[in-house]
Amino acid sequence: MHRTLHVPDQENPTSPFLTPYAARFLQSSPLLALGTLDDTGRPWTTLLGGEAGFARPLAQSIIGIRTLVDPVYDPVIASLLGREHQDNSVDPSTKNRAVSALAIDLATRSRYKLAGKMVAGNCPKYLNKKHVVPVVPEPGLASSTLPLPAEAIHLLAKADLFFITSTYNGSSMGTNHRGGPPGFVRVMQNDRSSTTLIYPEYSGNQLYQTLGNLWVAPKAGIVIPDFDNGDVLYLTCTTEIVIGKDAAALLPRSSLAVKVHLEEARFIKTGLAFRARQGEPSPYNPPVRFLVTERAGVESPTVTNQNVYARLIRKELLAPSIGRFRFRVSAAVPGRLCEPGQYVALAFDEELGVGYSHMRDDDPWSLNDDLVRTFTVSSPTRGSLPQDEFEITIRSVGKVTRFLFHQNIRAGLEIPIKGFAGTFSIKQPDGDIVPFVAGGIGITPLLAHLPELDLKRTKVFWTINMRDMGLMVDTFNRYPQLASSTTLYVSGAADAAASGQKLQTNGAQVLRRRMEASDVQAERGLSTTWYICTGSRLRQELLSWLSANKVVYEDFDY
Repeated sequence: MHRTLHVPDQENPTSPFLTPYAARFLQSSPLLALGTLDDTGRPWTTLLGGEAGFARPLAQSIIGIRTLVDPVYDPVIASLLGREHQDNSVDPSTKNRAVSALAIDLATRSRYKLAGKMVAGNCPKYLNKKHVVPVVPEPGLASSTLPLPAEAIHLLAKADLFFITSTYNGSSMGTNHRGGPPGFVRVMQNDRSSTTLIYPEYSGNQLYQTLGNLWVAPKAGIVIPDFDNGDVLYLTCTTEIVIGKDAAALLPRSSLAVKVHLEEARFIKTGLAFRARQGEPSPYNPPVRFLVTERAGVESPTVTNQNVYARLIRKELLAPSIGRFRFRVSAAVPGRLCEPGQYVALAFDEELGVGYSHMRDDDPWSLNDDLVRTFTVSSPTRGSLPQDEFEITIRSVGKVTRFLFHQNIRAGLEIPIKGFAGTFSIKQPDGDIVPFVAGGIGITPLLAHLPELDLKRTKVFWTINMRDMGLMVDTFNRYPQLASSTTLYVSGAADAAASGQKLQTNGAQVLRRRMEASDVQAERGLSTTWYICTGSRLRQELLSWLSANKVVYEDFDY
């Protein structure tokens, strides 16, 4: 695995016995993930416990576990006890069966691997804090067939943690966790023909113990707990490691991912002996990486020539945190660069990348940040600029945008272009009115469409803060006919009332308040199709207010 990923080999920091620290940690951990093989050699994983002290060392390399279990539906317990030993005595035939474990304390984001003849500590990345409390389980079989039922799909959509057991030719095993933001595991397919999941492999310690096992023996046992209600999903599966461009083609912005092909699944209601209260999410969690099929056209740039660069040639500050940046493309591109409403994907790794680190507490998100950013092209694609130039109008909200705002034009900054893409397109059939709702900087997709729209048949509802007055002034100076088609909902301090009056006299209606449901609902009859580009909170409100209309929306969730 190290050779495949071009990562240097490193010493495996393990101990062949239960160290004093590991013994103390085991006793203080309220949960223990346990993995083993069934009679056919397939791996499974379960999650036991509920309160500290249920597992403890009995000797230097012997662990005792005393806890409530499910001997009927839990595949690990059934495998270890034996089908004929429902009195919780161990079947002699399972005495030498290989097992592996992971002691974990989610309240402190601590974990310790216990794998046969190996003991090893692990880092706290991607563990979301939880406070675990014990309950009495009442297991009931909800499903044992594929495809997965709707309840299991719902669990996957909210799960931020699962445990996985891998094996090396059946002689060595390992159990570990994978965590992230809720929904980091995506469902690729779930029908009668097959059920396939995929999850990204985030930046780790580069030991690749689990991935190494899966590379050699592509089988895994996975348990996905529901900490809210005690439901649990047990899976045994074959795996497929996807690397580089192949990973990005399935799960954009991923360079390493694992496809999980389910062979058998059991969804058990209230089968766990614990519940957990949600705590602080891990600061290392990156945003959810959606399947390319889930965000069609949003994360699939059409220009892939890595030798194409965008050279920054002009910068204008429109408001304290909003600027317009003009770029010139370094290589000829046939036709126009993009369509109105599309975005450009720019790669800033050459300028801002700092290389690999195992931990980076001062900037945890950077470990999984590919430094590719997508910006809506705000310049019209016909006439206003030379064919090899484009503009973006952006707000300074992170290290990449701050980097751009601090650039000196004379420095000659050149950024690799990953491509242009996006499916947001405003259509205006003959005689139809186009209603567009913008939130602040969300006016940018409309700007690229303006030369192709009849503004007399365009109605704009624009919510904006007074601190961004400069963006409003610039927009109406550039497109004066737009003002008479616009209603502004202005919030924030009234330190620019004079400019507001000027806008009003130019024909823009200015309301000094936030947008309300009645503002939109009273105009629903303008068109059957509405276009919106706002922040997520206002977008959800608009989707509710316009539930009877078709809504085409652009968002900032790239």
